[in-house]
Parts: sequence; C-alpha cells; structure tokens
Amino acid sequence: MRKLTLITLAALLAGASFAEARPNTLTMSCGVAAATVARAGAIVLSTGDFTYDRFVATKDFCLRTETTEPGIAPTIDSPSCQIGYVCRRHSLHNDDD
Repeated sequence: MRKLTLITLAALLAGASFAEARPNTLTMSCGVAAATVARAGAIVLSTGDFTYDRFVATKDFCLRTETTEPGIAPTIDSPSCQIGYVCRRHSLHNDDD
C-alpha cells in the first residue's frame, strides 16, 4: 500500500511540473516577456488559460515559406504587448477579396 501511495504521489508531482512547463505571459511584465523571447530565440508561451502561441525573436526561427508578423500577447502590465514575432505562412492569394 505504501508503494502505491508513493507511485501516486510521484505521478501527481510529475503532472504538476509538466503543467507548469510552459511560461505564461499573463504572469510576466511586457519587458520580461520580450526578454524571454529574445533570450530563447523561439519559445511557446501560454497567453491565457487555454491559449498559446510560438513566439520568435527573428525570421531566422521561421521556415523559408513563412514570414513574420508582430507577436502580440497580454502581459501583467499591458493587454497587448509586442513580445516578439510569430511565423505565418506566405499567402498566395490576396485575402482582402
């Protein structure tokens, strides 16, 4: 019984650390979030309870077929902070039609 309890406790602790593995922009200032992206080069950040995105420091972290656009995310001190860029596919057609 003691062994089962230890295994269960270990599984719960592993699950808790896995859930916290992705930093959340809502717990950072705008400057800290931008510095996190710049330091990592490319990183997946949570932007809310159920949302996330991959942010990059430069186009070098995107595929050749992708371009960058501003990576905007909410932070503790700003509802729309540019913390880096996001990679997006080049559009072959004009989306304004």
